[in-house]
Amino acid sequence: MRFMQIPRNIMSRQRYILIAILFFHTINTYMDRVCIASAKGDIIRDLGISDQMMGWIFGVFAVGYALFQVPSGWFADRFGPRKGLTIVVSFWSTFTMLTGAAYSALSMLVYRFIFGVGEAGAFPGATRAFYRWLPVKERGIAQGINFSGSRIGAAISYFIMPVLISLIGWRLTFVANGLVGIVWATIWLLWFRDNPKDNSKINDAELDYIEQGRQSDFIVSTKVSLAEIFTSLNMSLNMFQYFASNITFFVCLTWLPSYLKQTWGPKAEFYAAMPMFVAAIANWISGSLVTYLYNKGYHVGSRRIPAMIGFLLGAIGLMLATQALNLHLFVLFFSIAIFGVDMTLSPSWSFCMDIGGDKSGAVSGSMNMAGNIGSAVSAIIFPLFVNNITIPYLAPEIGTANSFFVFAGALNVLAVIAWLFMDPHRSSAKNLSRRAIRIRFIIIFALLFLLTLAAVLLNIYLQTKKA
Repeated sequence: MRFMQIPRNIMSRQRYILIAILFFHTINTYMDRVCIASAKGDIIRDLGISDQMMGWIFGVFAVGYALFQVPSGWFADRFGPRKGLTIVVSFWSTFTMLTGAAYSALSMLVYRFIFGVGEAGAFPGATRAFYRWLPVKERGIAQGINFSGSRIGAAISYFIMPVLISLIGWRLTFVANGLVGIVWATIWLLWFRDNPKDNSKINDAELDYIEQGRQSDFIVSTKVSLAEIFTSLNMSLNMFQYFASNITFFVCLTWLPSYLKQTWGPKAEFYAAMPMFVAAIANWISGSLVTYLYNKGYHVGSRRIPAMIGFLLGAIGLMLATQALNLHLFVLFFSIAIFGVDMTLSPSWSFCMDIGGDKSGAVSGSMNMAGNIGSAVSAIIFPLFVNNITIPYLAPEIGTANSFFVFAGALNVLAVIAWLFMDPHRSSAKNLSRRAIRIRFIIIFALLFLLTLAAVLLNIYLQTKKA
């Protein structure tokens, strides 16, 4: 007989505790990431590196993070999110602390790359836990709450990290951040179980509610291989739209504070937190909208509509930001853009569970891989656009981010179009031969690799030409 302290006819709420624990998990992940943006000036001074090298340090995290999304997602699927998240959180927390021991640009590049490798498992592991513990109709709001934690963590870091750095220095600040992760991993290992029935606090009523609610009319019920899912049209479009959203969002975690400071003065960098708070609200609204539409019977629309609205707002906000003549207008318009692109997160990750099923870890990892290649490209090309690229009428002068915003806005419009063709009811191409699937796989990875390589080579060429 199961141990429980509540009556049999009253459903327990242990799945809400899961959402809360993972909410703090995402706060921790983004505090670790934003810390380096706040410490940028001190790191450049102490290590004697250039702004461009700092761009590489920002970007190399995203490269490591992107490359290991699929392996870490597969690990969570294969061995369960309990082991998966315990290991990866402990691993990246260790390298967060080691970042404080960096003594050169090379050591910083190595530590941040390996830190990215470790953090790759953060969201695929969480998604796999949600898939096993939550009914379909609650996954949208759960993902919204989950990702709001990342934005809140980033926002408060813009206030906390500068103060902490001034008190104990940037090196010990990284150590403190790493210790928080170790504490979280310990709590996760002790409380979470891969199968909710193994949690003694869950009663039969909640177990029945979870199991019955996990059934859906999406293609998850069809047994298909990961290769078939990965090479499907659904997955290709999903990866592209997530790439587009990260091109815009990752500016918040890298160049935004220094860009505001350079353009509008030292006190302006504190406004970098505003888009993050707005993004947190966007995730709650979008997650609620996903859940509401799904419960109303609009199963495909519950994913498509919030995402399309979000990308449209993103494009509009970015275009308005190119016309901003003062700090407050710029922050307002850029916050609209970030609100928009963050509305796409809950439907995107819910979509991964729809088409991935028990392979949700690897499928969401694949999407996040593409998204974080977008993050790497964003970190590398942002200063390139600011210092070198002009666009007639829209961005006629260098020295501003307007040309980058036009580029990112165009990607958001293309992402709206992509969502028109994304449908979790559509099955993968099961009739394709292994050779055809392999060719598709090679083409997708080659395109992602070439896009990153092109950004790197163009950056090197422009720097050489400038010198």
